[in-house]
Amino acid sequence: MRTGYFYSLVFALLSSASIAAIAAPEARIATVASSVTMEAAPPAETARVDLNGADAATLQRELAGIGEAKANAIVAYRESNGPFSSVDELLEVKGIGKAILERNRTKLEVN
Repeated sequence: MRTGYFYSLVFALLSSASIAAIAAPEARIATVASSVTMEAAPPAETARVDLNGADAATLQRELAGIGEAKANAIVAYRESNGPFSSVDELLEVKGIGKAILERNRTKLEVN
């Protein structure tokens, strides 16, 4: 009889612990999501990256999906072919596709 009572008590304890573990992350996610939306507000004015004036380090730091190799490829293309005439000309650089261009289009300019 004691073992039956003991097993019932353990089952009840584990059941309540699992319910608490399942319900707790939802409350935490809601709190985190509300704080993230406050912090994620875009700045009033974003700085644009000039394709003809930025160095490889700036391109790598400011553009999404651009690592060291692609940033160096952009600079090398600019040095061998002259300045970019439009942002769309970035597609001519090896390793830069439509997805990367579209992801960064609002951050880019050509002066």
